[in-house]
Amino acid sequence: MASPLLPEIITAICACLALTGWAMVWRLSRRPHGTTRPDSPRPSAPPPGSVLPFHEATLLVDTIPGMALILGSVGQIMACNEAARTHYGNSLGALLRHPTAHSTLHSALHAPPMDGGLPAPCSTTIRLDVPVKCSVHLAMRRLPGAAGRNSLVLVLLHDRSLIQAVDRMRADFVAHASHELRTPLASLTGFIDLMKEGGDQTDQTSRTLYLEIMSQQATRMQRLIDRLLYLSQLEMKGHHHPREELEAEELFALVLGEVTPRFQHDSRRLTVTQEDSLTLLANRDEMVQVLLNLIENAIRYGTMPERTLHVRLHARRATPAEGPTSSLPGLLITVGDNGPGIAAHHLPRLTERFYRITPPSDSSHAEAGQGTGLGLAIVRQILERHGGQLHFTSTVGQGTTCHVWLPAAPLPQDQAAGK
Repeated sequence: MASPLLPEIITAICACLALTGWAMVWRLSRRPHGTTRPDSPRPSAPPPGSVLPFHEATLLVDTIPGMALILGSVGQIMACNEAARTHYGNSLGALLRHPTAHSTLHSALHAPPMDGGLPAPCSTTIRLDVPVKCSVHLAMRRLPGAAGRNSLVLVLLHDRSLIQAVDRMRADFVAHASHELRTPLASLTGFIDLMKEGGDQTDQTSRTLYLEIMSQQATRMQRLIDRLLYLSQLEMKGHHHPREELEAEELFALVLGEVTPRFQHDSRRLTVTQEDSLTLLANRDEMVQVLLNLIENAIRYGTMPERTLHVRLHARRATPAEGPTSSLPGLLITVGDNGPGIAAHHLPRLTERFYRITPPSDSSHAEAGQGTGLGLAIVRQILERHGGQLHFTSTVGQGTTCHVWLPAAPLPQDQAAGK
């Protein structure tokens, strides 16, 4: 016969076990995450088949100086360092969803071991046009230890967008420069050979024509070389910001003296407006060249046979949102036209050396497409030296506007406070 105290004894034992379990849970929860006792052994590598803990995966990618992340077996992000998050942001998901990235991940997961026992690395280069155009090299290697669906893959990312842009600009520079120099050289050598073959028998009219064409081609080469040298000089002194004060009214007067003859034709009209008392910190000659280049581009690419070309030159105080920082006062100078406009894909490349837009087929301007392709590159370099900014807005069929932001000269009370 069972003792009447047996149920009470069993209940007391269960209560003691429960209290002991809760005490252990409480003690473990009070221990700081990731810490070990001083006398405890140092953690060793995870045994085969185990899963790398989350905090160890995060620590691994954070110690890598470049952009790195760890992916799970189905492509999920297990850990990502700050460099990758900062550089790509929301674009990281689009990058990893690319079919090529999935294929490379599959290859990395099933890569055979090499001589040293580590899985073989796999790599690929992915090019994206949206949300941001970029070219990224991905190097993947499966981490040793885990297998199957518990596998982890270390991914190193190297953005090659800038390198490819520089390579493209270098190739374009060589191609365009050689073309721009080869064409006039071919004309010069051709007419020199004609005059040598004809000798004294070449009539005076033909000789005069040959010499005139040769002079034009030599002038074209000289203009190209002069602009290239000027660009190099601007780059050499790019860290010297001009500190001279220049009145916008004086600047516009100098520009008008240069461009007024270009607007005497009935098919062209120039409008100049400005706010009062605008003073900027700028080199006068360089700023005149900036505005002349922008107006010249408006004439060259904005002329259309069915409408009068209207070029607008305007200056005003910039709002805080229009400058590089809200605390830096500046002026905004715009040069706009009502021409055919520029397609959106051209706008980011307008200031590249030798980059030119093919003029529309209905352009009636004789100079369309005859520029050196260096004008806007010079404009950009001058504005960078001044601490200014340049950007374009355009609507196809309605026209293009160039926005130039420049630092304003400090007001007299600001100068007094600075003393």
